[in-house]
Amino acid sequence: MKIAPSVALLIRTALILSVVFLALTAVAQEAPKKNAPPKPALSPSTTVLETWNYVGRKLITMAEDFPEDKYDFKPTPAQRSFAEQLLHAANSNYFFVHPARGEKPPAAEDPKRDQFKSKADIVAFVKKAYADGAAVIKEKGDKGMNDLLVDPFENQQTRVIDMAYGLIEHSGEHYGQLAVYYRVAGLVPPESRPKK
Repeated sequence: MKIAPSVALLIRTALILSVVFLALTAVAQEAPKKNAPPKPALSPSTTVLETWNYVGRKLITMAEDFPEDKYDFKPTPAQRSFAEQLLHAANSNYFFVHPARGEKPPAAEDPKRDQFKSKADIVAFVKKAYADGAAVIKEKGDKGMNDLLVDPFENQQTRVIDMAYGLIEHSGEHYGQLAVYYRVAGLVPPESRPKK
């Protein structure tokens, strides 16, 4: 049976309009009610903690997901390997954790790859670094977000909240770099995969 071009166009238009209608209906159902009061703002420490954990989860997911046989992959010889990127990002958290606890910051150099023989060792280190940071944020709470500590890189006093956000941003930079490592290695980063 042959359908006339004008009828086919009418059917396509009807299908498109149906899809648009369904999409708009779904959005309207999810939109907040106009008369409902807005949710209260999160507390400062809760906001920092959620952001810290968000970027931490993304790096932990990459650490767990990337094939172990590619952990020493480098896009170019001058760059850190995938494993070294993870070790650097995780270790950097201790430049926040230690001063926030009144402890001496870690040594300036990153942990060596030969200290972490397996993927499991590196995954455990990354998890611990983000868990330790989250614990400090919880310990400090809202009152402690304005406590002062010394930024070991600037030898300047800074607030706990500012130092935490600085390390969150640093982790985000390394997340972006690791996403490129995935692409150069011919892999798709976890965040870019279709959601199930």
